Amino acid sequence: MTGTLAFGTVDTVLGRLLVGETETGVVSLHFHDTPAARARTAKATGLTVVDAPARLAPALAALRDYFTGDLKHFELPIDWRLTSDVQRQVLSTLYETVPYGQVLTYGDLGERSGTGVHAQVIGQVMGSNPIPLIVPCHRVVASNGLGGYSGGSGVEVKRWLLTLEGSVPATLDWDIDRGP
Repeated sequence: MTGTLAFGTVDTVLGRLLVGETETGVVSLHFHDTPAARARTAKATGLTVVDAPARLAPALAALRDYFTGDLKHFELPIDWRLTSDVQRQVLSTLYETVPYGQVLTYGDLGERSGTGVHAQVIGQVMGSNPIPLIVPCHRVVASNGLGGYSGGSGVEVKRWLLTLEGSVPATLDWDIDRGP
């Protein structure tokens, strides 16, 4: 493969997020900036890692604005190379059709995506989403509750994100400014 991979970080209430971006667009987002996360992404893309802060500036600014409540819709180019055809179809449907403040069930996303895959498979696709937050897998819920979440510290991060977006009411022990 040709091209390069650049990494950047942004500090949020959920910790320091690691964003990977190619010339095509955002390819990965990790909830923790670790050498292992960087190495996994570099290996998965097969690209040479470069320092390209200007490339990452729009994505990092958008994430900062999201966490302050000033951004309701990410309009970033996405590089889908770390997804299969089915994952890409499901995740791009999610990215393009489920706006800030709305949720849908795993089954509904399966139908909407046109893949015809079962809700459990949609859950697996959400769990393997290489670009969480920007491709908002936290907005996909179970028919009987929140469902799972593999980002950050798990379902509490999902609840926090949905509370930030107004999809889930805040609880008495929840501090939207402090995080989970």
